[in-house]
Amino acid sequence: MQYNTVLTIAGSDSGGGAGIQADIKAISANGCYAASAITAVTVQNTVGVTDVHPIPLAILDGQIRAVLSDIGAKAIKIGMLHSSEVIQVIKKCLEDFKSENIVLDPVMVSTSGHKLIQDEAIETLKKELLYEARVITPNIPEAEILLGRKISGQEELPELAKALSNNRSVSVLLKAGHLTEDELTDVFYNAETDEIIKLTSKRLETVNTHGTGCTLSSAIAAQLAKGLPLNEAIINAKNYINEAIIYGADYEIGEGHGPVHHFYKFWK
Repeated sequence: MQYNTVLTIAGSDSGGGAGIQADIKAISANGCYAASAITAVTVQNTVGVTDVHPIPLAILDGQIRAVLSDIGAKAIKIGMLHSSEVIQVIKKCLEDFKSENIVLDPVMVSTSGHKLIQDEAIETLKKELLYEARVITPNIPEAEILLGRKISGQEELPELAKALSNNRSVSVLLKAGHLTEDELTDVFYNAETDEIIKLTSKRLETVNTHGTGCTLSSAIAAQLAKGLPLNEAIINAKNYINEAIIYGADYEIGEGHGPVHHFYKFWK
């Protein structure tokens, strides 16, 4: 027997709700084996991020190559990339190992509003790595940065998801959570089939939303690692994050934004 393996490349969250910690939980809860390469260590809790310590580039490179050369990865989730140099190291590793099923969550700002990427790294991300992925999962603020324009409402999302795909270079899950409607519709543009899928859910009033983007993108990677078709992987992952938010809403942890409940299927 063999595990379906997923490598997550992201930052560490000492509070456990986002980043590598959320990724490992989500990948495990979705039935896959999680390996990791840490890009940076953050000083973080539910209230916010107070410091970031980048991992030396040689160590990051070594982590990725150690995993891919031995364990391998049927899918790769990429999260916090704080500098151009980090992006270039990761791109070279992915090219050398001919990696597939790459899910890139373009993390730029934390839930608490702390900026997590250098300005010049945004351009490097767009030029070097964004379109190497199979799927990208921007939220509204991230999409606005990538597109260089404001997004005013739900009706724009299908057109903008297509715009972000860069002539069908990458499939795009554009998340609507930062909009104000009571009913939110994420839009998935499948660049491989040129179709739009709308994923609607009711807004839930809860402060426990820390790490939702990390969790969703990791769940997508896990579903792809299990060999599911792209549309099915997206739908399953969306259902998983919805349930994780619902089951995590009644918990109290910390003084700020708590996590979703990654293991709601298993904890009674």
